[in-house]
Amino acid sequence: QVQLVESGGGLVQPGGSLRLSCAASGRILSISVMGWYRQAPGKQRELVATITGGRIINTADSVKERFTISRDNAKNTVYLQMNSLKPEDTAVYYCNGVGRTSVSGTFNAWGQGTLVTVSS
Repeated sequence: QVQLVESGGGLVQPGGSLRLSCAASGRILSISVMGWYRQAPGKQRELVATITGGRIINTADSVKERFTISRDNAKNTVYLQMNSLKPEDTAVYYCNGVGRTSVSGTFNAWGQGTLVTVSS
């Protein structure tokens, strides 16, 4: 079984910054894609950014120039650096990982989510 654990959420003022982290653990052979998604109150979950082992796949237009996804392959960890935060960035942020395990083949796992609140 693969587990993803997020950290780094919290309350921040508009214009501020936060850095989210997500560490994957378990019998992991490889992780092909890791990503961040978010879900605001009353809205559907949406993609924020995704990354392969060495290349950013995509970033939502609403966060380009402000958010940067990165990854430490040796630690099976993905990060999301969020700058110039806006109130509309308030949401629960979820980490996702897709890859292979040594036990059950492929996996597609989600973290429990971390709340980011942007408010003065």
